[in-house]
Amino acid sequence: MSDSTSSKLSLYALTALVVGSMIGAGIFSLPATFGRATGGGGALIAWLIAGSGMLMLAFVFQTLAQRKPELDSGVFIYAKAGFGDYFGFIAALGFWAGTCIGNVSYFILIKSTLGAFFPVFGDGNTFLAIAVSSVILWFFHILLLRGVKSAAAINTIATFAKIIPIFCFVIILAFAFKADIFALNFWGTPPSAPADLSHLNDYGYVGHAALAIEPSVEPESLWSQVRSTMLVTVFVFLGIEGASVYSRYAKERKHVGIATVLGFLGVLCLLVLVTMLSYGVMLRPDIAALRQPSMAGILEAIVGRWGAIFISVGLIISVLGAYLSWSLLAAEVLFSAAKSKSMPNVFTKENDKDVPHVAVWLTNITIQVFLILTFFSDYAFQLALELTSSLTLIPYLLVAAYGVKLAYTKETYETDSRDYKKDLTIAVLATFYALLMLYAGGLKYILLSAIIYGPGTVFYLIAKREQHQKPFNVVEGTIFAIIIVAAIVAIYSIATGAITI
Repeated sequence: MSDSTSSKLSLYALTALVVGSMIGAGIFSLPATFGRATGGGGALIAWLIAGSGMLMLAFVFQTLAQRKPELDSGVFIYAKAGFGDYFGFIAALGFWAGTCIGNVSYFILIKSTLGAFFPVFGDGNTFLAIAVSSVILWFFHILLLRGVKSAAAINTIATFAKIIPIFCFVIILAFAFKADIFALNFWGTPPSAPADLSHLNDYGYVGHAALAIEPSVEPESLWSQVRSTMLVTVFVFLGIEGASVYSRYAKERKHVGIATVLGFLGVLCLLVLVTMLSYGVMLRPDIAALRQPSMAGILEAIVGRWGAIFISVGLIISVLGAYLSWSLLAAEVLFSAAKSKSMPNVFTKENDKDVPHVAVWLTNITIQVFLILTFFSDYAFQLALELTSSLTLIPYLLVAAYGVKLAYTKETYETDSRDYKKDLTIAVLATFYALLMLYAGGLKYILLSAIIYGPGTVFYLIAKREQHQKPFNVVEGTIFAIIIVAAIVAIYSIATGAITI
């Protein structure tokens, strides 16, 4: 992209980048995902926590882009600059693996969507669903190797394909909203007896699942309900760093922060509306029982079969359009990390189309392996979604912690310390939020992440050997040992059934 003024990105363009990078497949799955975890009250608390925390993280990305403009190799470079080579590698590996598994969730959701019309695809992880997904995967692989680096027309179509159904969904649900149903759903506890629900059948939105609830069901605590949604909220906010990544192309530097806030608030409003309005048209047990993408099931309950088809077509076009750019991003992470000496040099190799072909091959082989593994998972989409979030939280945590370190040591604040206290406070809050999300996700996903971080460290060892350097200092060696122990515990737990996938 040229640096001329005419080629610079306007505030509108930067805001669109944030919105486009954040709205993906996750929003189409929100009603059932939240419905299984909590009611309206818990959902509001969850979005308040997630919205506040992610906004702090967005501000950290903005601050680092302004104060460390030379660090432009990707999210992982902040971890490397702040805490050393191994932490930089961990951030790169986590971000790359999270992107790969995120792409797997795309395939699952596409096939689950088709499964509503063609039962042979099931919930997206049947044998045929995996086989068809694999064909699509390697078709995109061929496109990538041939140098398909930009698809502006496809991305434009994909953006409209996901925005229009979402807006229509929100408008229709606003008119169909019933205060009685929302009130019953608010605290997330099951009704005391089926008789309490009889008058609601006149609305036409209450299914049999709601009437089958046992009065003796013990309600979960509110914190337990909120905690169950935390990794989901992280997943739907991935891409919040969009404007910061393109900050050097902004017409005015101040537009980066404005675009980040405007785009973030716009997306947050959509996420909250999709979640909360759903509680006003169906009872929570019926929402929880919906197959993914649950937006399709909600709309079908209100307007009929065409609603499910409308949402499903929009989702499929959206996800297929977005997959190309996310596949490129995954390969680009490996390529950039190798350029920064955090990965083996082989990942810097490019073919005659200037495509990092080795990185593309490893990325797609990894996606294929995870696709096959979904066959053995009972809740493949949920697993992919939450594991993606857990893996990506590690790089986000290291970015936030680097923000704390930069402000605490007053590096880059020597001549202008006016923003020192504000930046330090924001970075501390962002760090706390990332830690809270990891805790809320639970030990299971931390252990599963270790299975990737542990064996994946072989790439770091190869890179260090190429550079004729000692791989670890004392702290890094200790961290590596902890990861290996966690990976062993995770594998043993899966084998004995203590962890289910």
